[in-house]
Amino acid sequence: MNLLLDTHVALWAITDNPKLPKPVRDMIQSPRATVWISTASVWEIAIKFALGRGDMPVSSQDAVHYFRESGYRLLSIEAEHAIAVENLPNHHQDPFDRILVAQALVEPMRLITHDPQVARYGESIIKV
Repeated sequence: MNLLLDTHVALWAITDNPKLPKPVRDMIQSPRATVWISTASVWEIAIKFALGRGDMPVSSQDAVHYFRESGYRLLSIEAEHAIAVENLPNHHQDPFDRILVAQALVEPMRLITHDPQVARYGESIIKV
C-alpha cells in the first residue's frame, strides 16, 4: 500500500510523537507499506523552520535525512499533480495540503492527515 504522509504526520512519525496513534504508526511501519513524503512537505518545513516557528522541530535538511533514514521515499511534484489541484473542491485553502490531496488522488495513494478539512476530500484520505 502506498501511503503519503502529510507534513505533521511525517514529523510525528520521525520524532516518535505520541500524537501519532499506534494503529497509524503500525500501518506506516508495515512491511507492506511504501511510505512517501511529498517535496511540498519539505518545502513547507523549510519555510516554517526559516521563519523560526516553534511548530517546526527540525530543518528541512534534517527532515529529509530522517525521512530517508526511515526508508521513506520522496515524491516530486509533477505537472499532473498541479493540474489536479484545479479540479479540487474548495474544502481547504492551504496550498500545501491541496497539492498533497492532488498527489494522493493522481498517483493513487492513501493520504494520512491530522487535518479534518483535508479528510473531506474522500475515502482515500485517512484522518488521524
